Amino acid sequence: MFKTLLVEDSLHFRQLLKESLKERFPSMVVEEATEGIEAMQKIDSVCPDLVFMDIRLPGENGLELTKRIKVRCPDIKVIILTSYDLPEYRQTASQIGASHFIAKGSTTMEEILGLVTSISTDLGKPV
Repeated sequence: MFKTLLVEDSLHFRQLLKESLKERFPSMVVEEATEGIEAMQKIDSVCPDLVFMDIRLPGENGLELTKRIKVRCPDIKVIILTSYDLPEYRQTASQIGASHFIAKGSTTMEEILGLVTSISTDLGKPV
């Protein structure tokens, strides 16, 4: 079973992404977190295959949170999905082990769903 964690403080965007994932991949387990402490609790309890990570979160930077996740669970794939498409964020994301960096404003939902399909296939857990 393929498990995904959405770490995003925007309720609207989080719901849109979750609905799109569940529509395309009905068997996928989709969990949600709005901030770092909750995200780390879900990492420990759910052990997701994939994490969508926003950069700006209440109380914690998503890049720092990604770094903590990759130290704890190096096999988890992390997609940075943010409105802040800055070169320094892209570079940091790559250095800390994020699998992909996607700008919210320049990527379609279809492209995001295609990326999920590709990642799940690479992990040997097609959804």
